[in-house]
This record gives sequence, structure tokens and C-alpha cells, in this order.
Amino acid sequence: MTMNATIETAPGTDAVSQRLTFVLAAACGMVAANIYYAQPLIAPISAALGLSHAAAGLIVTMTQVGYGTGLLFIVPLGDLVENRALICTVITLGAAALLAAAFATHALPFLIAALFIGLGSVAVQIIIPYAAHLAPEAVRGRVVGNVSTGLMLGIMLARPVSSLVTAALSWHAVFFCSAALMILLAIVLRVTLPKRKPVARMHYGTLLLSMPHLVRTTPLLRRRALYQAGLFGAFTLFWTVMPLQLASQFGFTQRGIALFALAGVSGVFAAPIAGRLADRGHSRIATIAAMLFVAVGFLVTHVGTAGSMLNLACLVVAAIAIDFGVQGNVVLGFRAIFVLGHEHRSRLNGLYMATFFAAGAAGSALGAWAFAQGGWALASAIGLALPAASLLYAVTE
Repeated sequence: MTMNATIETAPGTDAVSQRLTFVLAAACGMVAANIYYAQPLIAPISAALGLSHAAAGLIVTMTQVGYGTGLLFIVPLGDLVENRALICTVITLGAAALLAAAFATHALPFLIAALFIGLGSVAVQIIIPYAAHLAPEAVRGRVVGNVSTGLMLGIMLARPVSSLVTAALSWHAVFFCSAALMILLAIVLRVTLPKRKPVARMHYGTLLLSMPHLVRTTPLLRRRALYQAGLFGAFTLFWTVMPLQLASQFGFTQRGIALFALAGVSGVFAAPIAGRLADRGHSRIATIAAMLFVAVGFLVTHVGTAGSMLNLACLVVAAIAIDFGVQGNVVLGFRAIFVLGHEHRSRLNGLYMATFFAAGAAGSALGAWAFAQGGWALASAIGLALPAASLLYAVTE
């Protein structure tokens, strides 16, 4: 039996080795980092490109808009096109966009490049369903959790890495280095990954037209996507605004912001824990816990006088809690929707991710506006309302 046949029917326990899981996890981390490199660099990039404080959120928002667009129009191709070739092609697109951002000296070219960086980064959401195809049902949550650990680690490390590189060189260097890394990664994946040709036989237009039907007929997809929308909107708001808060209230430099961002790396441990809890049937209680982590995180930010050491310590605790809740809940969502059928797994994943990344794009833009209008008090109030809304929805399940 070929690898393709094995993946499309019933994977064996050795269908995805530890080595291949590591490669997939590392690829997810390196690609996902591209979406977040600019988050702590909003101040230097906006200053260099001539963007106002109110418009600075576009630096992050455009990447997320591109990512959301790719989730709807590129990720579904995983149900139609040979997956290895698709993954490598999309990563190459991202590399070209990163180079364009590195050379940008004006706002419009940079924002267009940011849009295409988001498009190229959706390779992550082709890789995760690909890993789920490789994994047998009994350990699918564990495998997806392990691969997602790489994704989360990339997200968490992107902020401190970009801050440190910018402090040592410039923000342009961040994008140059990432472009080179993407080119190397595309070559490695081309050599390493097994081919997977989906069994679906339909035209691209038919594939896209099937997605509204999936939304209407899959209540579990709608629920999990909206749960994560509230949490991810809060997550992007927090990490878009927090560098501005740290700079204004504490006088942090890029190095200081980088060290603060390292606190969020602890959220990486949520992914494998959530995957194992889901495999054991504890998704509901884990989901509620994730929402409470995020909500409590925003409340903790108000402990202590603004600018005090106590307040700074509480901001670190908040970063850990928010990241832990968001990363755990996204894996719970992956595990829930991936059991619904391999033939439309990529489309389900695209719809799931697109829903909450739209909320993420709104969160970053709204956060920058709220901070300019009312400081952290207004921004954090909006941030708290988002997981609270998800929690209210969850109790209706």
C-alpha cells in the first residue's frame, strides 16, 4: 500500500514518525513567526514609514487580512491539490513577500508586502491538516498538539527575536533573515515530506462554493470558530497594544519589550496538554478553563499602580495566562473539527481559522485605536469583553 493510500484511508500507528512530527512542528513554527515579527516593531516601523499612531495597527492588520484571505482561498486547496507541492509553493510566496517588506521604505509598499506575507503564512494551516491525515484517530489530538506546539513556539518567539534583531541591526534585517529561512525551509520540506494527493475530484470553483454549505451544516465548526474568535481577538489586541504600553509607562526599549515577550513562550505548553485532554474526552472543561485564563489575564493587568514593579509583574502573569488560554483553545478546536472527515478537513480548517483570524485583525486595529483614545484602560476593557463573550456562548453548549 502506498503512503498516499494509507493516509487517505486508515493511517497506521507509524504513519507519522517522531522525526516527521518534529519537521512539521519546526516548519509550522518558522512559518507562523512571519505573522508576528512586526507586532513589537510597530513603533520603529511606523516611524520609518511615516504612519501615525492611530494607523500603526495596519502594520499587523494587513498581515492578518492576508492570512484570512489565504485561509479562505488557498488552504481549501489542501483538499484538492497534492499537499507537499502546495506547502512549498505557498512558503515560496511568503519568502518573496518578506523580501519586498525588507526593501520597503514607504508605507504603501510595506503594507502590500505585509498582505502577501499573510498569504504566504497560511502554509501552516495546510501543514496541520496534513499532519492530522498522517495520524491515526487514537493519537490524532496528541500529534496535532505536538505539531501545534511548534506553531505556538514560533508565534511566541517571533516577538522577542524580532525585537532583538531590530535592536542589534534594524527592522529590515528581520525580514531579510526570515526570507532566507523560508527559502531554505521550502527546500527541506520538498525533500522530506511524503506526497499526499487528495481523493477529491472537483473544480476549484466547486470547492469554494462548498464552503458556505459546510458552515451551514456543521454546527460544531461554527461553535469552535466563534469560541476562538473571542479569545484570539483579545490575544492580538493584547500583543498589539502591550509594546506601546511598555514603552510609554515603563520606558522599555526594544530589548526590554523582547524580554517581556519571552513570558508568552510558556503558552507553548498549553498545546500538547490540550491535545491530550481532547483525546481523553475532556474538551468542554478544558475550553471553559482556557476562556477563564484569558479573561483573568486582562483583569490582572490592573493590579498595582501603573508603572510600578508590581504592575509590571502582573503584566507578565497576564501575558502567560492569555497566551496559555488562547493556544490551548485553538488545539481543542483543531481536534474537534478534524474528526469530522478527511475529505473536507482542509476546508473546515480554513473556515475555522478564517473566522477567528478576522477577529484577530479586528482586535489589533481596535486595540491600536483604543490605546490612542483611552490608553490601556479602554483597550483592556475591550480585551476583557471578548473572552467574556466567548464564555457566555460556551455555557449555552
